[in-house]
Amino acid sequence: MITAEKVRELYGRNVFDRYGDKIGTVDTVWGDGLGQPTWASVRTGMFGINESLIPLQDADLRNDTLVVPFDKAMVKSAPAIDAAEDEPLDQAGISRLYEYYGINWHDAYEAYQTGTAAHAAAGRDDAMTRSEERLDVGTRTEEIGRARLRKYVVTEQQQITVPVSHEEVRIEREPITDANRAAAYAGPDITESDHEVTLHAERPVVRTETVPVERVRMSTETVTEKETVGGTVRKEHIEAELPEGRRDLG
Repeated sequence: MITAEKVRELYGRNVFDRYGDKIGTVDTVWGDGLGQPTWASVRTGMFGINESLIPLQDADLRNDTLVVPFDKAMVKSAPAIDAAEDEPLDQAGISRLYEYYGINWHDAYEAYQTGTAAHAAAGRDDAMTRSEERLDVGTRTEEIGRARLRKYVVTEQQQITVPVSHEEVRIEREPITDANRAAAYAGPDITESDHEVTLHAERPVVRTETVPVERVRMSTETVTEKETVGGTVRKEHIEAELPEGRRDLG
């Protein structure tokens, strides 16, 4: 059972059905005459744009989540509500919800009346209750943007220095010695002849090859920061009229 002291813990909670499937998140909570939480509006859908009402009388808080004894499809198909209204449904709409979830409307109404009567009985003494509004701030997850990875090709110039070699002609002269004299006198004394040497040189050859250089992926991380929010609240003041004059009791 979820007590009135647990109401603030419900806002923004993830809601799961009886099979462990996530339904959505709690947006608003309504109570009965005793202030006990009886209904919760749950944002459903990918971006939380849909809203359904769920009874809380058999719901339970487990490990920071709200677990309800219904399946996800049943909750999402519940009678629609207007999220812009402070009161979610008129009497006819509430009756349809009770009937849809199989809740005895008369029992629930009697519980509400009992709570109201208990408050009335408690107020028959001479005490005056002073109430005030307080800000109750929760959070809602919404989409703020999208990021994507895109791969494209660019062309650029690269210069690489490589060593190359080539052959050059070198003239070698050697004197006539006893070792080469026989070769020098071989053949005719005077003649004409040609001797050709082929020269070689290396030339750079450029080609390309595709190689993987890195893997890139996207991930998300949650960063928590503080934001200051404000709102207007009303407070009741009690003023006593005494013989010596009026006195503000706060």
